Amino acid sequence: MTTTAERPVEAMRDPETELHDPLSSGFPATTEGRLLFWIAFVFSVFQIVTAAHLWDLPSQIVRAVHVGFLCLLGLPLIAVIRNESRPVRTLFWTLGLVGAAVAAYQWWEYKALIFRAGMPLPQDTVIGIISLVVIFIATWRIMGAALPIIAGLFLAYCLFGEYLPSPFVTRGYGLDQVIDHMAFGTEGIYGTPIYVSSSYIFLFILFGSFLERAGMIRLFTDVSLGLVGSAKGGAAKVSVISSALMGTISGSGVANVVTTGQFTIPLMKRFGYRAAFAGGVEATASMGGQIMPPVMGAVAFIMAETLDVPYAAIVQAALIPAILYFASCFWMVHLEAGKRNLVGLSRAELPSPMAALKRGWYLLLPLAVLVWLLFTGYTPLYAGTIALALTSLLILGSPLAAYIPAKALRYAFWIVLGLAAASFFQYGILPVLVALIVLVAVCAVFRGGRETLALARDALSEGAKTALTVGIACAIVGIIVGTMTLTGVATTFGQFIVSVGDTSLFLSLVLTMITCIILGMGIPTIPNYIITASVAGPALLELGVPLIVGHMFVFYFGILADLTPPVALACFAAAPIAKTSGLQISFQALKVATAGFVVPFMAVYTPALMLQDGGPLAAEIGYWPAVAYILLKACLAIGLWGAAAIGYLMIPLRWWERVVAAAGALMLVAALPVTDELGFLISAGFIAWHVFAVRRRAAVPPTVQAPLGASD
Repeated sequence: MTTTAERPVEAMRDPETELHDPLSSGFPATTEGRLLFWIAFVFSVFQIVTAAHLWDLPSQIVRAVHVGFLCLLGLPLIAVIRNESRPVRTLFWTLGLVGAAVAAYQWWEYKALIFRAGMPLPQDTVIGIISLVVIFIATWRIMGAALPIIAGLFLAYCLFGEYLPSPFVTRGYGLDQVIDHMAFGTEGIYGTPIYVSSSYIFLFILFGSFLERAGMIRLFTDVSLGLVGSAKGGAAKVSVISSALMGTISGSGVANVVTTGQFTIPLMKRFGYRAAFAGGVEATASMGGQIMPPVMGAVAFIMAETLDVPYAAIVQAALIPAILYFASCFWMVHLEAGKRNLVGLSRAELPSPMAALKRGWYLLLPLAVLVWLLFTGYTPLYAGTIALALTSLLILGSPLAAYIPAKALRYAFWIVLGLAAASFFQYGILPVLVALIVLVAVCAVFRGGRETLALARDALSEGAKTALTVGIACAIVGIIVGTMTLTGVATTFGQFIVSVGDTSLFLSLVLTMITCIILGMGIPTIPNYIITASVAGPALLELGVPLIVGHMFVFYFGILADLTPPVALACFAAAPIAKTSGLQISFQALKVATAGFVVPFMAVYTPALMLQDGGPLAAEIGYWPAVAYILLKACLAIGLWGAAAIGYLMIPLRWWERVVAAAGALMLVAALPVTDELGFLISAGFIAWHVFAVRRRAAVPPTVQAPLGASD
């Protein structure tokens, strides 16, 4: 098990990375830094005890305290990390305390606020204005100006929409009505997004934090290296697999980039991949972690809550697209390796995947239990609580088991600990809590145990810090959702999409895609999804797109926005590691992320690709034949597009061959009459010609062969 000192990621932070993500660094080693560390620790403890029902509080209070902690921790932390002047730090400490005071007011006045809902007192309006101001400032400090500006425009629309022309005119709302709607109740900042953040998402972030510090990154990397490190272009294939595996414990694409990218990007460069391509592979694979079952990104939990469907239904819809996404990444790096004749790593320098699993197999147990619980109908909150408890038992039990000399006694110890964990289902959290208290007490008396306790303490604080970005985004995006519920503006935009769809569904989809990408240029995936799904989701449903497919369409392009220039946050996070331009990385990432652009459109026309009912193809040939057909078509389209984009298949392609391959891929993606037939015809002709060209080239003596070449 690795200790905090052994983790290479913190030591390898780059100043440019911290410029894009100031929270990527650790807590400063100052008095203020230590105080913030313990505030983060208390934040995590509060979330755990409320999630485990050790302290039952009304949901509204939990949400308010969650937001209060976000302000109290986030506002001063940014100022301390940036080492700003003392007056500035004092200002943000004050604002953080004001945010905490708002939460205390919500808690103290909880019942009274319920009774006077819709009729706020002047003091309520003042507190509400203060809370909104603090939320806007906190978001600006933590996430930049884009999201606060967008939320501010929506808030201004509530206040001044009556002065706009039709169809955007509103009936007019008073200041007290708008503030009451946004700052109290469950429609504004304390709406569904912050509910999900304060219950499911925070627990899963802590779960990932514990596993990461226990050595899960090393396990994933060693297994990936052992499996594909020796293959052609193995360095890049390691990046794809390790980033996909990281997606099972981390829902943040940027966090994946700065974590696994510290190892994979230099490795790819060392074995011949261009810096921009190496960064593009890592950014694309890391963003895909959010759509990688079984544990997807935070958006998946918000989607399940919004649509009121089981989490397993979201995972089912994401399964085939996620496989296609990572298969596309794998195919692209394979073609690039063939084009540039990049060999794999030497077997002698690769770890054994079996040895890695033998060493860290126990880390997979909480993940396996979590998956089983999610797929057997338990709520994400329940599953996350059990998984976190089991992870804690394993981490705290490991140093104690190492001190037990007899193998039989060690087995007995783990059996007893397993029974304590399993008793959760029968007796609730109490037996697990007792086991954890005993383990903490025992670990405190010897050196290895104390190091493990420090690791767990650090994981709690780091998890709270990691949750800041997600939590504050969920808080401010509630203002945007609240505007839509108050004014009905979503209906206006939705009617426009529907009117376009009456002429062309494809144009409606393109419009939705552009909206997602433009929004994503300034805001993260979570608010991007919530905003666009609120506007476009109902419209796509009215156009006949299945509910989950429509929301997954929005979700996919929200993710791809982080790869799309000019902002491309994931690519700029990879830039200081790759030591090249973020824009160059972005263009390469778009090439690698082919499936991300292709699959959503194909799924809309043939929902069987997301294992959903509906669509003319399933009605004509049956559900499972439709699944097989669309999967074949998607694989062929991705394969052809990869050859066209890279300029290589079995040998380099001429420019006109690349054009033909791209045309075949586009025909297969389109869902118009005869396009499938044309796509298969072009594909067959291209493949036959390429096989002929390969055989003809093989028959020519090497001394007289002319290089075919292809541009990058």
